[in-house]
Amino acid sequence: MIETVLAPIGMLMFAACLMAMLSRRLGLPYIVGLVVTGFLIALLPNSPELPLSRELIFNVLLPPLVFEAALQLDWRRFRNELPLTLTLAFLGVAIATAVVAAGMHYFAGWSVLGAAMFGALIAATDPVSVIAAFREMKAEKRLSMVVESESLLNDGAAAVTFAVLLAIAEGGSHDAATLIGAFAVATGGGVLIGLVISGLALLIAGKTEDHLVEITLTTIAAYSSFLAAEYFHASGVIAAMTAGLLVGSVGVKKFISAEDLPFVLSFWEYVAFLANSLIFILIGMNTANQPLRELGSIAALTAVCFVLLSRIASVYPLALLFRWSKRRLPMPYQHVLFWGGLRGALALALALAVPPSIPERSAIIIAAFVVVAFSILVQGLTMPFLLRHYELTEQS
Repeated sequence: MIETVLAPIGMLMFAACLMAMLSRRLGLPYIVGLVVTGFLIALLPNSPELPLSRELIFNVLLPPLVFEAALQLDWRRFRNELPLTLTLAFLGVAIATAVVAAGMHYFAGWSVLGAAMFGALIAATDPVSVIAAFREMKAEKRLSMVVESESLLNDGAAAVTFAVLLAIAEGGSHDAATLIGAFAVATGGGVLIGLVISGLALLIAGKTEDHLVEITLTTIAAYSSFLAAEYFHASGVIAAMTAGLLVGSVGVKKFISAEDLPFVLSFWEYVAFLANSLIFILIGMNTANQPLRELGSIAALTAVCFVLLSRIASVYPLALLFRWSKRRLPMPYQHVLFWGGLRGALALALALAVPPSIPERSAIIIAAFVVVAFSILVQGLTMPFLLRHYELTEQS
């Protein structure tokens, strides 16, 4: 049983290593190459069957990726950009959800609840996709900070919004006050759980100078914060992000020794490489396994159009609010924020979590795969040209 799982994973990781070498040699985004690799592997005879389930994404792959992304953020820069990124994340998700939901309801004929659930799950840019792409392209530091911070924050906002809609689908209250309270509890609960668990891990880490123990404690913080938050119906994404921010800002200064810090950071960089590789290869494989006719359906193509439109509606007007402040976003930044709004594993995980009671469940899953594939293969592939055109890379 174990051999039947480990052998295909070993083959996929070997393919990921070859693609990493090839993509860097060709100067192409690594995640694009991984998705294409997964798609081609799925077309081979006797290719391994590894389904991309919500449980695999939420319980195994997403916690370390969110934690590592937050761990690597520069706390000072993150704090300085927080008013801007919070606005883009929370108001942006609300605007994007509304635009996509309205489009899918009126143009694709979906039910109000089905359209709203799809709008919520697809509204946020995915931190796994975005951060992997922008790190690979070595985007300018402030641009990277804004894009990465927004993707982490709006990921949590979208996940909480989806959870509230899921509760409605399962017979929960439609009362506005109840829904707002549930949103606040899920968000605040995620922050609190992330702080408590990572704080305890850091207190223990401060008692040792063994880098293996410190690595293990940060691993416990990443997974425990995410899974505990989900268990208590809070946001696991926000909890893991909070844990990563605390470890990255306070832990590396006061609790993790300077001698051991390179070991800890290298470990998390390696874990992110493994998880990223597996996620994007599986996205490619599972996209290839979707019904070909459905991938080109009117509903799926409508979804792509309204997702792009929703990004326009959420980026440019909100950036205008900061036009006369020190956090002003230059127009090239806004263009990159719009076109660089990649979707990824979280959208697919939430799509797979849509309950069977929603009539459009199958169509939602197909549309999510199409939007994710479009964002990675089309937007991801053209992002290096956009960054070079506006001279927004570190090499420029």
